Amino acid sequence: MTARRGSGPTMHDVGKLAQVSAMTVSRVLKNDPGVSEATRERVFAAVDRLGYRRNQTARSLRLGGSGMIGLVVTNLANPFYSRLALGVQEIATEYGFRMLLSNSGEQPEREPELIDGLVDHQVEGLIVVPAGSRQQHLAAAMRHVPVVFAARPPAGLDTDCVLVEDFHGAREATACLLADGHTRIAFLGNPPALYTGAERLRGFWAAHEEVGTEPDSALIRQGLVDSAAAERATVELLGQSERPTALFCTNNRISQGAIRALYKAGVTLPVAGFDDFDLSDVLGLPLTLVSYDADEIGRQAARLLIDRLEHRDAAPPAARRVTVPTRVVRHGPRPVHLRRARGRGRGRGRGAGGVGEADNAVGVACGARADAESVGEEVRREHLQDRSRRDHGALVQDDQAVAEAGGEVEVVQDGEGGDADGTDLVQQFEAGPDA
Repeated sequence: MTARRGSGPTMHDVGKLAQVSAMTVSRVLKNDPGVSEATRERVFAAVDRLGYRRNQTARSLRLGGSGMIGLVVTNLANPFYSRLALGVQEIATEYGFRMLLSNSGEQPEREPELIDGLVDHQVEGLIVVPAGSRQQHLAAAMRHVPVVFAARPPAGLDTDCVLVEDFHGAREATACLLADGHTRIAFLGNPPALYTGAERLRGFWAAHEEVGTEPDSALIRQGLVDSAAAERATVELLGQSERPTALFCTNNRISQGAIRALYKAGVTLPVAGFDDFDLSDVLGLPLTLVSYDADEIGRQAARLLIDRLEHRDAAPPAARRVTVPTRVVRHGPRPVHLRRARGRGRGRGRGAGGVGEADNAVGVACGARADAESVGEEVRREHLQDRSRRDHGALVQDDQAVAEAGGEVEVVQDGEGGDADGTDLVQQFEAGPDA
């Protein structure tokens, strides 16, 4: 066997001579321990015979193919999609493909033209982040090339997709705020027609239901398409007579718009949001972020697509769904905790028996759900006694008063005896390492 005239040998050529797939060739060259010794020997023998050099990129994996795959994303200005594209490119290069990139700009009406253009350029497959729920044009494209969906699932189409734990991540981040004692959490979301917007609202709502309460509909803002819209929505929320005590944002652009509004207003509120972002760990703000590997979404999508290209002559496998896990990270000073201290302690100090009992309500680790019933009871008590606290002047909302606490516990009382049941409101601001 000889390589094609005018070009060096490809991974496909090596695989054909060694009687294995190009993917197996790549695994051998990366010293994958899962490949048998006999297969490794055949592959290395083929490499030596053909004079294959692994740094020959941009070669087709199959004879006569264009060696190109297409990627369509919705907003290249969003770092999430840049990272996703880098993940696709990493795997594409590894298997000898070039990547053609298109940007729909979150405009569903542009997407069909972009898809048709990539098919006209003879791409061998497509990875698409769909801009909307109408996907008939993608069904038409699937008659010509395999299509893999990324970040958002197909609507009624039988094809592979790679998603993020949208519901789970939103639920866990919201649970952190509830565990901190917040009962007025604003929701700043992208359009509800988008899968990510709907799933993250569902997770936000579920976290509230798990502790026996519901979000305040007056604090829910949806349809925010960029950071400017998020900034305007945050300003409007801050102008309410009873403003929120914390914010949940459904993506990094919305989080950044909300943070900008808080900064301009001179207000510090805890912010939870989907997507970690650059410099979030050095802003010195109480941030609770849902983090995940955006590159891995691209890598997984590219692997699914190349696997279909490698086996296009065989019966197509059933549609596969891969989910990239999320984790909650907390940056900056620890968030303000609204806690109940038992007893009649006054002034500043860590009163014995005060904070310790309240820790049952706020000590639930993010994502652990280990003591959800305790958190639920605390939140329900907070709702019932909210008016009483305001009447007694026990609700501390002054940001400077919190900052002056300097890592101590501030017990705020109205009069000698505190509340009739001996329960006083405690606000704690603890500076310290990330939690």
